[in-house]
Amino acid sequence: MTAPVRIPFPVVDEVSRHCLQEQEPETVHIEVHLPGPLEPARLRKAFTEALHRHPRILMREAGGPWFRRRYEWELTAEPDTEVVTFTPAGPRALQDARTRALAEAPPLTMSPPIRLEAVGLAAGDRASTTQGTVLLLTINHTALDGPACLRILATAAELYGGQDNNPTAPPTRAAEPGKEPPDTPTTWSPPARVAQGTPDPSPGNGMLVTELPLPHRPKGSPYTVNDQLMVTTALTIAHWNREHGARPRPLRITMPVDDRPRDTTMPIGNGTRLVEVPFSPGELKAEMSTLLRRTAERTRALKSQPRPQLGHGAALLTSPWAPVAARAALTRGLRRAAAPWTSTTLLSNIGRIPYPLDFGEEAGRAHAVWFSAPARMPRGLTVTTASTAGRLHLALRWSRSLLSHGDGAHLRDLFEHYLHTTEVAP
Repeated sequence: MTAPVRIPFPVVDEVSRHCLQEQEPETVHIEVHLPGPLEPARLRKAFTEALHRHPRILMREAGGPWFRRRYEWELTAEPDTEVVTFTPAGPRALQDARTRALAEAPPLTMSPPIRLEAVGLAAGDRASTTQGTVLLLTINHTALDGPACLRILATAAELYGGQDNNPTAPPTRAAEPGKEPPDTPTTWSPPARVAQGTPDPSPGNGMLVTELPLPHRPKGSPYTVNDQLMVTTALTIAHWNREHGARPRPLRITMPVDDRPRDTTMPIGNGTRLVEVPFSPGELKAEMSTLLRRTAERTRALKSQPRPQLGHGAALLTSPWAPVAARAALTRGLRRAAAPWTSTTLLSNIGRIPYPLDFGEEAGRAHAVWFSAPARMPRGLTVTTASTAGRLHLALRWSRSLLSHGDGAHLRDLFEHYLHTTEVAP
């Protein structure tokens, strides 16, 4: 019998594995809304086949002695457990599924470390005004990220419905040759934190999702919708902090950058690299057109710079110079010490969903897709956006030790207001 293939944990996976917390699981949630019903047996068959088409997802954490130098993924020929479950429509069916996605991470010791819940919707449900089905995918972020699992869902859609689910070409931004690198504010002081609102006594994360119009952008603008979202996030947090009596401090917003292809050759795993976009308090008072142009220059420069996923320090920390148990303790200690210098928040803009996510004539094509990223302290708040069918789908996710649902609703209102202010006239 051939021994299972083993793959050492990449840097991102290992750092995440070292720092797991039961109180705030590292989950990514993807929520796909379809207009019609799905056949359970047919969906199970399509999703299982999609897993086999992308075999890197069929993995579990391999066991090992305490003195081992590496965590390792063990590839499996088949899933260890039933991945797809079905929940009938009910007054709280979708709300309860969202709660599970934030509170219960799929175990790393079972292959694959994801689960897919098909939730029936009926008109009048608390979380929906339409009938249909919601596919709610919960991902253990130590193993995988949202874009990789969306690729697997697109493969499942094609197998289920027989429709072409090839990705559309990504939008391009014309290069501007001869431009000098933009001025970037530098500071040796820790960045601003999101001011504390009204903490919730229960542990874990809270989340709010909403649908907004895509912001208008004059033709030929030097900035993208992503730049508008970045400015909106900065202005929203600056406003929130002013309301809560925090003195003005520089903001740093983490932005994931994903350079992977979106077709069936897409590498499956944690494939994004993180860059930080800074804003000084004075910059946020500039005229909107100036702020947008400056932000566009900054994000363009940051995206073009080659950089390890978590920086050079993380690569050194995860080299096998000592047993994983010792390096885990060191990593957790360094993370606590570096907490004040952690970025203010994370904005993950998935952008236009590149796949139709068309499940055929009866189930139909996705008309809304939400993502949410973990919101563990010290950031305590993440902003995730995607666009589908010409609409912007926004998810705010927060640590309940920092904010309450009412705080989330106020932040949503501020975000909507500032998003509208980025629609400057030509």
